[in-house]
Amino acid sequence: MDGNGKIALRRLCIAARAPGLDSAQFAALSAHSPDLALLERPERALLAHFGLTTRAIAALMRPDSARIDADLRWLEAAGATLLPATDAAYPPLLRETPDAPALLYVRGDVAALAEPQLAMVGSRNPTAGGKSTAREFAAFFARAGLGITSGLALGIDAACHEGALGAQGLTVAVLGSGLDDIYPSENRELAERVAASGALISEFPPGTPALAHHFPLRNRIIAGISHGTLVVEAARRSGSLITARLAGVAGRDVFAIPGSIHNPLARGCHELIRQGAKLVEHAEDVLGELKISLVAQLVAAPASAPGISKTGPPVLDKAYKILLDALAFEPASVDSLIERTGMNSESIASMLLILELDGHVAPHPGGRYSRMAGQ
Repeated sequence: MDGNGKIALRRLCIAARAPGLDSAQFAALSAHSPDLALLERPERALLAHFGLTTRAIAALMRPDSARIDADLRWLEAAGATLLPATDAAYPPLLRETPDAPALLYVRGDVAALAEPQLAMVGSRNPTAGGKSTAREFAAFFARAGLGITSGLALGIDAACHEGALGAQGLTVAVLGSGLDDIYPSENRELAERVAASGALISEFPPGTPALAHHFPLRNRIIAGISHGTLVVEAARRSGSLITARLAGVAGRDVFAIPGSIHNPLARGCHELIRQGAKLVEHAEDVLGELKISLVAQLVAAPASAPGISKTGPPVLDKAYKILLDALAFEPASVDSLIERTGMNSESIASMLLILELDGHVAPHPGGRYSRMAGQ
């Protein structure tokens, strides 16, 4: 990078640390002063003219040189990109949303951000069936050519990223922290794999920790970058519902997968469906709604799509079928199954082991079991 390039990047780093600076304000600043030259001798009245907040003006008037130097070192060491909203590579759908970030830090393939994306979100503490559904749907969408966008959280988010990666597809993770501080730490290895096949993005500068108020901001990017948002499992107060609401505000499709009435993690999805979200039983339900030519051709081949079985469960011996019917989809204890079926504990324990090995049921903490989706 030549001297002019370094100067321009430094100005971008200064702008990236201006709290609340959005894409429209940044575009106006850039149009008034190409390469943000006005930041060399900023004038308070001029900055105020563009609608910047007091905090943003202060950050631009008196940038922390030590932090800016550290940001520049991190960008170089990490091979990361600081992408302004005025750049052609900035996600086009995100640019259309209100209050889009002025700049994005990107680790990975910047070109991945221009690919059609589907947001998939849900509970951090999902059922085994919910994780399986998330992984299978994400893999199917990735094979269809959709990028899978999520938030790298534990649970459904991680399962969605894993599903896309397992299908050798593209996935994008949006963080609520700086890209040098992966949160949660349990997903650091996953983050590296996401960066290798897609991209990690954040509006937060290096050194920014994951704070509670960052996650709604992160969620607006997840919703804004995507053609639609699919909620897999979510309680009534789940942050996933914020993402879904923001997607709706941006005019994007909102989808939700229903679940058992006894499963508290299905109640958020049911609430979304009551509010107008599209009910999803099969992956092609989503593809059929999205107005993307890339995936339209795949709607005609639904047989391979995951979802609720159209042909019913595989044939099982009568006793196993009785147990599976008694189990349903919400976790149940062995004692509950004894009461429902009249079988003894030894028989139920043995049958549950076989059903688990065959992929019909999933274990839960406390010695409980639930039926897997599609079984």
